[in-house]
Amino acid sequence: MARIVVNPRILGGKPIIEGTRISVEFILDLLASDVSEEGILEDYPHLTKEDIRACLRYTARSYRNEVYLELEQAT
Repeated sequence: MARIVVNPRILGGKPIIEGTRISVEFILDLLASDVSEEGILEDYPHLTKEDIRACLRYTARSYRNEVYLELEQAT
């Protein structure tokens, strides 16, 4: 997890990739929007594949032992 850091003075304390102002949330949003890993690296050449994987690992670990609520489907 050394690549993911939190600094209350950067992006309000959101987890970011070390040495950048790019949040884990932003990388996840890109991936969820069907932007490929290669596309992210092309648009942000200062990032590495390891940075993207660190975002995924951080998120996976943060969801361990979470309590999940059953949501009702909107009508």
